[in-house]
Amino acid sequence: MKITEYSVEPIKDPFGILEGARYEFIIIIDVDEDDELYSDNGLYVRAIYSVAGNKSGLVKYELHERGTDAYLDFDLEDDEVDILEAFCKEHLDTEAE
Repeated sequence: MKITEYSVEPIKDPFGILEGARYEFIIIIDVDEDDELYSDNGLYVRAIYSVAGNKSGLVKYELHERGTDAYLDFDLEDDEVDILEAFCKEHLDTEAE
């Protein structure tokens, strides 16, 4: 899995229900053709990342096919989830806060 581009936006919480801040990452990924996740259209990950006090982490993620936005019911490998979480932490845009 190779990350090629991304965007991040804060998730608005008008009712103050969520603790801390949440961010939505859209992460474009490339996977090898022999990977079960491979799609000719390409893939992206929609990830929700939470920051609350000195705790932060990945809340959830979803895989989607680019172009069709079709949800793909696959799980990433544990090491890929770790890469995704580290990427979100590293690339959290401070301007979005």
